[in-house]
Amino acid sequence: TTTISMIAGILRADGGTVHLCGEVVGAEAHPAKRALGFVPQDIALFDDLTAAENLRFFGRLQGMDRRELAHRSAEVLELVGLADRADDRIGTYSGGMQRRATIAVGLLHRPTLLILDEPTVGVDPQSRNQILESIERLSTEGMAVLYTTHYMEEAERLCDRVGIIDSGHLIAEGTRRELIEQIGEHDRIIVRGEGDFPAFAAAAAGLPGVVCAEPADGSVEVMADDASILVAPLVSSAQVHGMTVTGIEVREPNLEAVFLHLTGRALRDRSE
Repeated sequence: TTTISMIAGILRADGGTVHLCGEVVGAEAHPAKRALGFVPQDIALFDDLTAAENLRFFGRLQGMDRRELAHRSAEVLELVGLADRADDRIGTYSGGMQRRATIAVGLLHRPTLLILDEPTVGVDPQSRNQILESIERLSTEGMAVLYTTHYMEEAERLCDRVGIIDSGHLIAEGTRRELIEQIGEHDRIIVRGEGDFPAFAAAAAGLPGVVCAEPADGSVEVMADDASILVAPLVSSAQVHGMTVTGIEVREPNLEAVFLHLTGRALRDRSE
């Protein structure tokens, strides 16, 4: 959150600079901030105003004219699933709905960069799914999204690139596949069936990209660099070497495994 606040120009950094659209973002008011949308952890709306009234207020702060504001307000409320509650006071919303309305405000002025600071913390499953679906659709608008989360499955679902911060330091950054390769993790392919398991395991071990293959109880477990290109060759090899395949399961290492490997400890509370 501290890093995000510095990127958004809310806190002054002790050192270094943040550049957005070729401009330096600082604590003072600056044109670069107009290209930025910020959705904080806490709800930043007026309880006594409706969702539509909150959007009008923040839209006028952004200098949007009335016609543009009315059109864009309808768009963002539809995007976050609140079009039918536009005229209800924010104070009557559930926590999840309030977070979705906060995202609508962040999107209102069509920012080049949208910053979302743990937007799904403490929300119900329906609202969480709605938030994630809304964020997935933002890519169609050509918008860059900087997303912070403690939930690794959200990062896997949403993010093209992932950075892992531990004790204030960026300790790893890259695509999901790049991060997994950094720690030497492999995909695991479990081939179930009937027949000559040892013969198939020996043949599978010789396929390009296979690290090892071992017979197990009613299956052969194959460790590989990239499971996506090996499923078809494994099925063909099984048929040739006297094994009838009844099922294949692919288990890929995930970002939580990467996180735990790099930090050496379990996920921690935000206060830590």
